[in-house]
Amino acid sequence: MKFTNTLLAILTMSFLAATPALAAELVEGKQFSRLPTPQATDKGGKVEAVEFFSYGCPHCGDFEPLLKSWVKTLPGDVNFKKVPVIFNDNSIPGARIFYTLEAMGLLEKLNDAVFHAVLKERVNLNKEPILFDWVAKQGVDRQKFADTYKSFTVETNVRRAAEMTRGYGVDGVPVIIVGGKYKPINIKSFGEKLQIVDGLIAKNRAEIKK
Repeated sequence: MKFTNTLLAILTMSFLAATPALAAELVEGKQFSRLPTPQATDKGGKVEAVEFFSYGCPHCGDFEPLLKSWVKTLPGDVNFKKVPVIFNDNSIPGARIFYTLEAMGLLEKLNDAVFHAVLKERVNLNKEPILFDWVAKQGVDRQKFADTYKSFTVETNVRRAAEMTRGYGVDGVPVIIVGGKYKPINIKSFGEKLQIVDGLIAKNRAEIKK
């Protein structure tokens, strides 16, 4: 695992080293597209990068380790956030899990475990009794988790995630959208995805400073 993390860090740094040149070479329609309707982003002069994902998506699970290494290298003027995609009612339980873990301060501890349970162990965490038993086995207070899972705060965040899924026109995951308007396209690898995102971050940064 230590070797894997080191390799991911090296790869991520190599992507960042190529960012200035890549930003100048990005071609709309070739490496990135614009959202038909730009979305509002958080204020404060920061570049916003939003990853839409799903715990039930194998590609998202495979992307997660590299993504986490990349996020650690982001400069202070980049605001990165994850949003659980909601395509239909079947997506809602996964979104509730994400926002419950976030509300309880357990994302760092259990995010990877959820991916593993769903994708590798085939645990049906969409079923509440199974989910609540599973979190208890992870050392989490079962009742507190259940109460938070059904809370107004989590419900509000889930509704917002659904609105963002529609507003950003998300049709596949994982995808990272920069500045509420730029989306990488024609991706051949996760590494290339992050290279293009780095270039889009540099592009959006320059626009903000104008």
